[in-house]
Amino acid sequence: MTAIVGLVHNGAVHLGGDSAGVGPGWSSTIRADAKVFRTGPYLLGFTDSFRMGQLLRYALDAPKPPASPAALDRHMATTFIDAVRRTLVDGGWMSRCDGREVGGQFLVGIAGRLFAVAADFQVGEPADLYTAIGCGQDIALGALHATQGQPPGRRIRAALEAAAHHSAGVRGPYVHLHQRPPKETP
Repeated sequence: MTAIVGLVHNGAVHLGGDSAGVGPGWSSTIRADAKVFRTGPYLLGFTDSFRMGQLLRYALDAPKPPASPAALDRHMATTFIDAVRRTLVDGGWMSRCDGREVGGQFLVGIAGRLFAVAADFQVGEPADLYTAIGCGQDIALGALHATQGQPPGRRIRAALEAAAHHSAGVRGPYVHLHQRPPKETP
């Protein structure tokens, strides 16, 4: 289920998501609770489980990002992920596979940068300045690539509409949030 798309445009992070809630047998419900939201200074968009998304949205004690942009990679891979892991464990959502903790996939926008968090908690940053997750991922990535040079809102909508058209697990309405570019430090 789901298509969550993200991109960076002129230093601002944009995230968009669909509203499908897919159950057993591919039954589908339109959910009022958005898959894309703000938590503290972070912009987040999730796939996998609405319970995981609820924990990230309402229970995560979002750590303050570092003042130095050079320290953001380390912060995301350690301080931020450690807070996410604690939240998922405390919320009873974390699982284990082959002795490793397994969570879910989500995108994070912070300080003008876009990060993708995988189920094993690795943190990646797309060199293309856009990415997508969920069952509509490949379709959305194609649309994001094909719409380069267009305004971010148009790109987000095109990616989500393409995913909804070609994937049974993606449906509107769509949510699009953005985070302003970070302020220049003197």
